[in-house]
Amino acid sequence: MPSYDRIGLGYARFRKPDPRIEARLVAALHDCRSLVNVGAGTGSYEPSDRSVLAVEPSAEMVRQRSPNAAPCIRATAERLPFSDQSFDAAMAILTIHHWSDPVAGLRELVRIARRVVLFTYEPAIHSKFWLWREYFPVAASTSAASELSVEQVVEIIGADRVEKILIPHDCLDGFGPAYWRRPTAYLDPVVRGCISGLAQLRAEDLNPGLEHLQQDLNTGAWYTRHQDLLNLDAIDAGLRLIVRDGQ
Repeated sequence: MPSYDRIGLGYARFRKPDPRIEARLVAALHDCRSLVNVGAGTGSYEPSDRSVLAVEPSAEMVRQRSPNAAPCIRATAERLPFSDQSFDAAMAILTIHHWSDPVAGLRELVRIARRVVLFTYEPAIHSKFWLWREYFPVAASTSAASELSVEQVVEIIGADRVEKILIPHDCLDGFGPAYWRRPTAYLDPVVRGCISGLAQLRAEDLNPGLEHLQQDLNTGAWYTRHQDLLNLDAIDAGLRLIVRDGQ
């Protein structure tokens, strides 16, 4: 069973597209008219001005898709049921780290589409985010050790460029580091349920970190330690846009 059938509750509410990130994705798609969104989830960032087909293995994610969202089929990235070069572009948004075989999945994207647009993160940078480093080190070590680096992804798909995506302090898309300047949000179990790095932790790894964070917020220790963040509008937490132009 795909993990998101267990941890995907609330995604439609908290994982909304952030317009600043969305603008970067739309620009990367350029003039592509036919698009497949692999690991599509609830449909965030799917353009409404072109032909889109979504691919998603989780029934829970499909259930939360809007009635007006693009049509969606149940399939996995590693075995896409499309012929070669079926689409102008393939995109995958914060999903490749969940694939059982990300190398095979990435090769499938190149096979079925001329252009490939990936929104992902650099594990070595992502794992140093304060939430993981200070409160949930198990999640940090798992990310850094088991996930493909941006350099590896670039090599596998033959990418033409990598763009840094900064996270605004009021980011609307509730992925892991989105609340970097709003730390109390991580105490909300519904918010955590929409962040896979937290939702998949065992209680013995999750609860001590939550208690530590609650204590640091109550005493003001977090604000003292991270005073440098409070005046920033955006940070680099390792999010990257990886593009294969395919021209």
